[in-house]
Amino acid sequence: MAQPDHVAEAGIRQGRPRAAEPAPSRQLPAFLAATPHAFSSNDNHSHFLDHGPADELDCLRRTLAPELLKAAETRARELGIGADQVLIRQGVIDEASYLQHLSHHTGIALDDLSFLDRQHVPLRDDQIPYAAITGIIPMRDNGRLIWAIAPRGLTARAISRLAAEHPDVTPNIRMAPAASMLQFLTRQSGAALGRIAALGLHDACPMMSAAPAIRRGGPWQGRLRRGGAVAAAAALPPIVMPDVFTSLLALWFIGFASLRFAGAVWHRPRLRQRPMAPDRWLPTYSIIAALYREASSVAPLMQAIEALDYPREKLDVLLVVEPDDLATRAAIARLGPMPHVQLLVAPARGPQTKPKALNWALPFVRGSFVAVFDAEDRPEPGQLRAALDNFRDGGEKIACAQASLCIDNETHSWLSRMFATEYAGQFDVVLPGLSAMQLPLPLGGSSNHFRTHVLREVGGWDAYNVTEDADLGFRLARRGYRSVTFSSTTFEEAPIRFGSWLRQRSRWMKGWLQTWCVHMRRPRKLWRDLGPGGFVAINLVAGGNLLTAMACPLLFYLLLTDALSEKTTAWPWLHFTAITTACASTITVGLMGLSRRHRLREAWILVLTPLYWSCLSIAAWRAVLHYVWNPYHWEKTEHGVAKRRNAAAVSRGRPARRSHI
Repeated sequence: MAQPDHVAEAGIRQGRPRAAEPAPSRQLPAFLAATPHAFSSNDNHSHFLDHGPADELDCLRRTLAPELLKAAETRARELGIGADQVLIRQGVIDEASYLQHLSHHTGIALDDLSFLDRQHVPLRDDQIPYAAITGIIPMRDNGRLIWAIAPRGLTARAISRLAAEHPDVTPNIRMAPAASMLQFLTRQSGAALGRIAALGLHDACPMMSAAPAIRRGGPWQGRLRRGGAVAAAAALPPIVMPDVFTSLLALWFIGFASLRFAGAVWHRPRLRQRPMAPDRWLPTYSIIAALYREASSVAPLMQAIEALDYPREKLDVLLVVEPDDLATRAAIARLGPMPHVQLLVAPARGPQTKPKALNWALPFVRGSFVAVFDAEDRPEPGQLRAALDNFRDGGEKIACAQASLCIDNETHSWLSRMFATEYAGQFDVVLPGLSAMQLPLPLGGSSNHFRTHVLREVGGWDAYNVTEDADLGFRLARRGYRSVTFSSTTFEEAPIRFGSWLRQRSRWMKGWLQTWCVHMRRPRKLWRDLGPGGFVAINLVAGGNLLTAMACPLLFYLLLTDALSEKTTAWPWLHFTAITTACASTITVGLMGLSRRHRLREAWILVLTPLYWSCLSIAAWRAVLHYVWNPYHWEKTEHGVAKRRNAAAVSRGRPARRSHI
């Protein structure tokens, strides 16, 4: 689906979608056929167009001051983009006004696409995403093929030269503002894009999706099937083979703990320090944030994004909201004009989940790389550049780079302190170890950085999986790609109330169960895809996160029975080994994580590990019940309820945004 290209200076591989061919290529104007990427791409076009005079500014010579135009041209040369994009992204002129000037100067018509109907677009439904990806829509007008183009990158320069050098083909081209193209695609093609967002992965590869199979009987029959399967798995083994069953549970416990131990102590190669890449070498970078009932979090999130050390002209931000969330949309509107931000309203079709919202945004992503952030995230300013360094060092098979997540409100309750310790161990100790071992990586739900073309190639996220991040990490591994961790932190907020924590953790564990069921549908194929190491790792990680939490009370009961009763179970030493290994791994990993975060003063919270395990067990059993009754329901995590320790610091420490023109 995607064809990669190079940014030669940076050595970073970038993916660009292969242009769709809705009409015979002979109908494409000659200049467009010769240099299609000049019109559709976003990044460095030096291999298509020279960086001579900024012809795209000729239409503004009598409108803006010469000094301002010269500064825009200089900045455009520094970045390798069109000078029009500099002016638009810096807020000097809005896109619609610029295109009016360009249309008057070149004679190429400007169209807001308001009178264009779906029937005039000769694209199949499955080709509609290509129009969003490229910013080009073919349309038929009185039997004539017209190309509507939303200028990006160096497109305006190409259009200006086209009008001068090939005036005979200009009647076959129209320009459209990006906002108008977005409105057309969502209004006239929303049904097609909505189906792709909700069912794209299922349609392409049903065996890799958690979406419900289409069967007779409706939801009640599905619940009965799931309930019967869960009841049989939970009740039959203990009844038929109690000793074997408990021993297998203990072995799974030991295996899960041992994998965490191995990740904690595995040698991590140290990446060499690289000099900061010049802005010209940087690709366009997209950021997606799926927001639901996050009115209070929008302004701090955008403040953190604005603090990123990345050229605004090469930053593409997509905020995805739900159709019933008017408060969040109003909060975004109150922030004022943001030329580098696209606001997308997810369709009502399908499950109301974060992965469906991310899939809805994916065709509109303009960057060669894309990062996912949550509403409460506060990424370190250098995170995008650090991610690019890892993609460059890791080679073509690195599809995802996962930043560390760190809790910054741990002082509010024992639960949030334990959560912070857990995160420190997971993201600063275990995941870097699994990455160094080149095992499938269960991604966190935020601060994932992807190669855009790979993300599209694997079908994006599973809209029906409520732990879509871990599932995507495993799916990337099965397609031969790797996920890695890198040294950059995103600060997050932990739940401080038990109810909020329980809903979030139950959703995660329900997603682990979904993920394990999906990938174990064909165990032999999973073995072939990942090899024995990856096969065992997925079972220990996806199955272990849920199974160990569910089995914890049983193993404690068996251990207590062995200690107090004269009649012991078959292998009492195995139960003791399982519990002690699990305790040791939890404490060791937690201490290592706190040490790396310079927070060993918080280590006393690990004394409450048994109490935390009890909470995890409650969440696990609740997750199983939800899996039976309502498997695709997304329980919203409440944000903005705690005072953040680092939020103000991130804001104070951000680099000032300088105007370059």
